[in-house]
Amino acid sequence: MSGYNVGTNSLKLEREGPILWCTLDRPHARNALTPAMYFGIKRAVRLVNAEPELRALILTGTGDVFAPGGDLGGRYEPGDEHVPRGLTHETLPFIAIRESMAPVISAVNGICQAGGLLIAMMSDIAVVSDKATFRVPELLRGIIDATYAATLPAHIGMARARDLLLSARSIDAQEAERIGLISRVVPHDRLRVEALKAACEVLRTAPEARAHVKRMLNQQYAPIDYETMFASLAHGTEVREGMTAFMEKRQPNWIPEDLPA
Repeated sequence: MSGYNVGTNSLKLEREGPILWCTLDRPHARNALTPAMYFGIKRAVRLVNAEPELRALILTGTGDVFAPGGDLGGRYEPGDEHVPRGLTHETLPFIAIRESMAPVISAVNGICQAGGLLIAMMSDIAVVSDKATFRVPELLRGIIDATYAATLPAHIGMARARDLLLSARSIDAQEAERIGLISRVVPHDRLRVEALKAACEVLRTAPEARAHVKRMLNQQYAPIDYETMFASLAHGTEVREGMTAFMEKRQPNWIPEDLPA
């Protein structure tokens, strides 16, 4: 272990030379991201940007799951530091990952969807196991995801973004690479090696010039309407129904009863 602390035992930190590995490790909940985990990832990004001995961050998961998105119950685990305002714009790590001066690599080992896919998308490079799968399921739960609406079209184009957002269908690693959602698919047993290789490749580039190029790339994204998103999360009836239906393992009430199978 590295001795670093980001406020939750569900994120395991390990240093390998100047590179910090951050492993999502909440197997009993399939790595569903708690508020403390989201904020812990943001703290890990800040850590690699602040500590002189650290130069890059690699994010990965355990078992066959990278990250399925947020824990719909908003639960905490024993030992978690509580995030004062819960799941808010200040808690989420996506902008911190996107704007990090230090390289951030995602080593996607398996199921990657919702907030987990946003983490991979906002990373400098996502190195993906050939066993990984991807999905944008927010609308199945009545969630307005402003980050996806602002960023997904820049990655894969408007037509494909509409397809993935509005259908919430699952795609495999090969289709994700073909449409430009991610850039590197590798054999599953080489994931760690290839992710480390990607981090080392980026670290060979000049950091100040790299930061300017990243800033220019990030200008391609549309503004993110967090006001609408978080107002809906706090007060929206569809969100409550979607989460309740998920917990009760039933279909939400907006699905027509006579919908063809």
